[in-house]
Amino acid sequence: MRMMEKVFEKAKKDLRKIVLPEGEEGRTVQAAAILKAEGLAEIVLLGNPEIIRAEAEQRGVSVEGIELIDPTDSPKAAEYAEELYELRKAKGVTPEDAAALVADPMYYGIMMVKTGDADGLVSGAVHSTGDMLRPALQLIKTKPGRKVVSSSFLMECPNRSLGEDGLMVYADCVVMPCPTAEELAEIAVTSAETARTLCGFEEPRVALLSFSTKGSAKHELVTKVREAAEMAKKLAPELILDGELQLDAALVPEIAASKAPGSPVAGRANVLVFPDLQAGNIGYKMTQRVAGAECFAVLQGLAKPCNDLSRGCSVEDIVNTVVCTAVQAQQA
Repeated sequence: MRMMEKVFEKAKKDLRKIVLPEGEEGRTVQAAAILKAEGLAEIVLLGNPEIIRAEAEQRGVSVEGIELIDPTDSPKAAEYAEELYELRKAKGVTPEDAAALVADPMYYGIMMVKTGDADGLVSGAVHSTGDMLRPALQLIKTKPGRKVVSSSFLMECPNRSLGEDGLMVYADCVVMPCPTAEELAEIAVTSAETARTLCGFEEPRVALLSFSTKGSAKHELVTKVREAAEMAKKLAPELILDGELQLDAALVPEIAASKAPGSPVAGRANVLVFPDLQAGNIGYKMTQRVAGAECFAVLQGLAKPCNDLSRGCSVEDIVNTVVCTAVQAQQA
């Protein structure tokens, strides 16, 4: 059974309510119908119900049983506005500002998650990452004890000898351009948590990647990765983690035996932490395009799950991301 099939099974066992702020968008409506019909999540679509129903009819799907909410005409709007005002008044937000914000589907959806009226949120078919992440950081904030929101890519490779039967987690490939050693350490620990939650890894084995293995090169960039590995070990002493490691030393047992003998991770890593966003973004796209890997992205580090889509996403991408968000919510 491949990875997403396992995630789907998890989602079905404990249904969670996921809000989709882009409820009038056609792909989103179609995905919502699939999610409801297959029993993968309870769905809330935000927008004008008449527009949503017309879009559903045009696409030949049903939104029966899906909650449709117009943020501009919702009984909960005043309650959310008051809560938002209390949360943001120190930043200069007025009651009038708060009322205007919750009329925006994105802020309304974030407030649903914040107050527990929804378990998670997915957007990005229309909006940018920043459009969602900004209010999420303002209102939902990061998990207790965490300072960093980052991304993980679940990479399913045809080469089943890699990682965990071909499955690996890559981080961070979307959010943090140039993480400090402290931030990199937190990304490593959070990515291991994602590997357990979504991939079902009983034993995440985390490699912090560099162009050096165990001091083979001297440079401040190498030092940062090495320091991050030490910090991560203090944050999560139970975690199987090592660094700095080159990619081949992290994945190939024969090279690991030569370059990093005795490492608990080298040659068998299933979670790869890249030193910066350039390396991570190039790495996941190269694995996807050159190696033919399937990839599924999630955000990590928020107190409650909110995930982002590419504006070029397919209906299937939306379904997969909502299901991943639902499973994250089971652990929140």
